[in-house]
This record gives sequence, C-alpha cells and structure tokens, in this order.
Amino acid sequence: MDLFVATRNAHKTAEFAQILGPEFVVRDLRTIPEAVPVEETGSTFEENAILKALAAAAIVPGVVVADDSGLEVDALNGAPGVYSARYAGSGAPDVENVNKLLRDLAVVERTKPERMARFCCALAVARGGEVLASFTATSEGHISHAPAGVSGFGYDPVFVPQGYTRTFAELGPDVKNCLSHRAKAIAQLREYLRELAEPL
Repeated sequence: MDLFVATRNAHKTAEFAQILGPEFVVRDLRTIPEAVPVEETGSTFEENAILKALAAAAIVPGVVVADDSGLEVDALNGAPGVYSARYAGSGAPDVENVNKLLRDLAVVERTKPERMARFCCALAVARGGEVLASFTATSEGHISHAPAGVSGFGYDPVFVPQGYTRTFAELGPDVKNCLSHRAKAIAQLREYLRELAEPL
C-alpha cells in the first residue's frame, strides 16, 4: 500500500517505513518541493497533526498521514509540548533545543528535582478533504542530566524510557521502534490502514 507522510523530516519518514514494514511504500513531502509548510496553530498535538494531514491531502492523491509529536516535562509544566521542535527558536537545530531544555531544568531543579517526562505522538489520517482517523500514544520516562548516544534525533539523547537506564539515542532504532510514542501510534495506524485497504 502506498502511504504519503506529511513531513520533510527524513528521520521521521525512515521510522514510519521501518515500523510499518515492507507492505507499505512510504513517501514524504521531500518529493513535492512546492508544498507550503503548514503553520502549526493547534494547541494540542492532535490538532496540529490534523492541520498537516488536511493540507497535504489537498495536494496529494490517496491516503495521507501526518504526525505531531513532542516532549512534555513535568517539572516544566508540560513544556516544551507542542513547541518541542522550536523550543530554542524557529529553525533551531536539535542540539539547541536539547541544551535549552537542560538549562531550563537546571533552573527549576532546586524546587522540582524530579525529571519525569513523556514523549507524545498524535497521528491523523486524511484523504481528500476528510479526516479519516486519528491515533495518540505516549512513552513515559525521564530526562537525563547530559546527552548520551548517537542514534535518533530530537530529544532522543536525553530521554531515558521507563524501565531502562540508557537514552533512546543509546538504545538505537531496534529498541526505540518497539518502545517509542511514535511506534505505538504507528502500530495502531498499521492496523487501521490494513482494514482501510480491504474495500479499496
């Protein structure tokens, strides 16, 4: 089954392809350079995923899936949340977002020493002008005091999943793709798409 993912993030597309498996052919917005980036004005991950899915479905035939995901840190009252990708400013690279997160945690650590956090993912499926379905999932864990590991992207070098002592970036894609927020949401998506393909 062909599936179009509304992203230009090659890492994210690779995760979709790896988790969905060989029965799906995954493409993304890198093949459509004229596509205009969507302004993420939603207040939740699900709202932003729907915005991106509908925008891509307006220019791409067939089934489109979009995700919005990010990190919520309890000691920071849920920040960076929907601003995870631009926490250190619009266009900031991953390392700057991570460094800002660690600085902000250091400021509040005296009164809020706990570093519990979760990755959240919302997926929206659209075709034409219609949202067909949405899925959400989380991965619980905590934030390390310093980055570690070279795999993954985003906040992976500082996120230690529950039950582990190493970060996602240390554990590597084989482990991450079984535990992550996106893996859990994509597993729901895969079952839905298989059902959707039946009458098609």
